[in-house]
Amino acid sequence: MKTLKLIIFLLCAVASNAQSTVSGKVMDVKGNPIIGANVYLDGTYDGATSNDEGKFEFTTEEKGTQALVVSFLSYETKTIVLDVSLLNKLEVKLREDVNALDTVVLSAGTFEANDNSKVSVLKPLDVVTTASALGDFVAALQTLPGTSNNVEDGRLFVRGGDADETQIFIDGIRVFTPYTPTTNNLPARGRYSPFLFDGITFSTGGYSAEYGQALSSVLLLNTIDEPDQEKTDISIMTVGGAIGNTQKWEKSSLSVNTSYINLDPYFKVFENRNEWRRPLQAAQGEAVYRRKFNNGTLKFYAAFDITDFELTQEDINDPNGLDFKLNNKNVYTNASYKGVLENNWSLTTGLSYTHARNKVGIDINAIDDAENSFHFKLKLKKRFNSRFKLNFGVEQFLTDFNEDFSNPFFSDTYGFNNNISSGFAEGDFVFSKDLALKVGLRADYSSIFDSFNVAPRAALAYKVSENGQVSLAYGNFYQNPNSAALKFTQNLVPQQTSHYILNYQYVNKGRIFRAELYRKDYDNLVKFDTDFETSTSNFTSDGDGYAQGLDVFWRDNTSIKNLDYWVSYSLLDTQRNYRNFPTSAQPNFASKHNFSIVGKYWIDDLKSQVGLDYVHASGRPYTDANTNQFLGAKAKSFNSISFNWAYLLTPQKILYLSVNNVFGFNNITGYQYANTPNANGLFDRRALRPATDQFFFVGFFWTISEKGTDNQLDNL
Repeated sequence: MKTLKLIIFLLCAVASNAQSTVSGKVMDVKGNPIIGANVYLDGTYDGATSNDEGKFEFTTEEKGTQALVVSFLSYETKTIVLDVSLLNKLEVKLREDVNALDTVVLSAGTFEANDNSKVSVLKPLDVVTTASALGDFVAALQTLPGTSNNVEDGRLFVRGGDADETQIFIDGIRVFTPYTPTTNNLPARGRYSPFLFDGITFSTGGYSAEYGQALSSVLLLNTIDEPDQEKTDISIMTVGGAIGNTQKWEKSSLSVNTSYINLDPYFKVFENRNEWRRPLQAAQGEAVYRRKFNNGTLKFYAAFDITDFELTQEDINDPNGLDFKLNNKNVYTNASYKGVLENNWSLTTGLSYTHARNKVGIDINAIDDAENSFHFKLKLKKRFNSRFKLNFGVEQFLTDFNEDFSNPFFSDTYGFNNNISSGFAEGDFVFSKDLALKVGLRADYSSIFDSFNVAPRAALAYKVSENGQVSLAYGNFYQNPNSAALKFTQNLVPQQTSHYILNYQYVNKGRIFRAELYRKDYDNLVKFDTDFETSTSNFTSDGDGYAQGLDVFWRDNTSIKNLDYWVSYSLLDTQRNYRNFPTSAQPNFASKHNFSIVGKYWIDDLKSQVGLDYVHASGRPYTDANTNQFLGAKAKSFNSISFNWAYLLTPQKILYLSVNNVFGFNNITGYQYANTPNANGLFDRRALRPATDQFFFVGFFWTISEKGTDNQLDNL
């Protein structure tokens, strides 16, 4: 018996010597115990779970250097590599996982319309189903806060900034001529259809150091990375027709879209304030080719459009009216590559080329201008860890502009070469799920002015509650004057703004609330001493100004079944002394109050989506020639209610109806005054109104696809 006890004792001693004890305590960075953390030796079944005090303990027969893995949901996994004999009485502190969905996001000045975004204010579908937009993504963005309604113009006016102060990028590469050309009281449209885009980022201020040459805003459009199936889209409309096709192969795909617009039949049915000699005709086409490689994706985007029309517009100083004709040809090409390199490096690069040709006739004057522009960008990004990312790059902008002007009495040629070299660097610091910081620096050298400008930018976000956060943003922004001035003089300097933004955002179960205060200070704006820019004008960079205000946004798509709506309000206080202004004043494109409400409702029984939106803008300033106060009068408020209805005849066939300004509000944007007074010593005037009070649209949209379920609701 004694011999047996001795053997058992020796076996237990040997077994005890063959095992090691692994123990410790799991805590967060504040020292609070983490209950239920998973602790194990990598590659083995040896492990344990932390108890109510955060403690763990287990034994193992493993020897030598081992990797102890400690993990818990919403925290970063930690690995400790030591000799197993030293994995005892450990204190393990886990940091919050900053990649979690509830992590703070830098949102100051930015609206996301992207299915892949953590916080998406709009979806790509929303951007083009807004009733008043008529399929134009730019018009849909005008229902967001921060924009001013300019129904006669159609471009984006952001936070007291002129339309030239907003720049558009496709896949990160600049678009130099983003709008279709037009004339007075005919709104421009974005050149590029929503057919090929799946993500939009609209920054109303304080945007990244990666983007430059924009004083007020940038609009980033991202083409679809990979279509889900082959399909053909056919559109038959009261204003023309369109056809699109997508083909897929193993590692590549091609999407093509073409359209033709002719407003002659429409104008024969519906009254228009212009006398059309040759109604507007436009042909457009665009294509995206995508090629996947092992570590990246190459995209090639190309688009062209041709616009042609001739008309006579009412003019109070000419009883015969003002004759205007336009022929425009525009080509845009864009190639971009995005790939992953070794050691958490990634590469993004691309280039674009734009050729724009305008032939304009204004009474006896003939203008023929041509612009060739080029943009190249190279960006590298390094992800050091989940809490620190660095990106930096260089880019080059080249613009060659030439204009021939002639009439029976005079002719001349103008032009310029505008070359800008830029570099940028930006770091993202995520300190915790509640606190994040972005710091960037951008430098631009303009050869046309021989000037070098450095622009610091920063954004900070702090989470104040489970669903709410506060963000701050600051930045300097530079932009060279546009061709209207540069073609006559290069004795200027880059224009400048400084942005200050305070943002609060609340997101909870399909509801989003945003409120944003901002201030913009302008400097070095272009001034001249004639009615408009001419070769005899004296130009300076002595202009300045400011814009400040409050933007509010609310969206709810869960409270009422099948109803999705958003409400926007903007309060704008702005003055500037630029162009030919004799003093500082509120510019005539800016409205103090802008309000819109957009609603979309799906009716199951009718297989229909019904949309309704209301837009209100307070009266914009104009100069009353019968007073001595510059921009001292105000036009009446703008109001418009628009309606659309999309009826699914079959899952792939849609009948679509849209009416802008359903109730025919008589909107007046300002007044034109006579050059000389009448017999009573007063200057006569005429109201400036849109070319048409209402616009009616009917279309039939048919999709033919592999799955037999896709339709064009997202393109309407």
